[in-house]
Amino acid sequence: MKIILTSAMVEDQQRALEFYTNVLGFEKKTDIPAGGGRWLTVASPEGADGVELVLEPMGLPAAKTYQKALLEAGIPATSFESKDIHREAERLAKRGVVFRTKPTQMGPVTVALFEDTCGNLLQMHQV
Repeated sequence: MKIILTSAMVEDQQRALEFYTNVLGFEKKTDIPAGGGRWLTVASPEGADGVELVLEPMGLPAAKTYQKALLEAGIPATSFESKDIHREAERLAKRGVVFRTKPTQMGPVTVALFEDTCGNLLQMHQV
């Protein structure tokens, strides 16, 4: 088995698509109408071929409760790897990304936490 899809719940799929592509630099892979939402995925141009992030619409009240609880607890919905976290954080800050934690050394890894404008806290890490 291998991981090819993972999800991030988002309040607004279009706003999420704009943030994940225009700000973070991911590429839209799939955009298909699906019920009241869309099957919407993005992928990193630097990532493993076939690995995609689903920008999942929050249709269930439990999803909103879960997302809010993670955000309030400071738990990231997911983590993205960076080869140069300081340069990447500077690039993202210039694009308006709000960092809760600037790149911080934590043992063998450096991490930074930021918000995605769609209700999620995201982590960026460098090993």
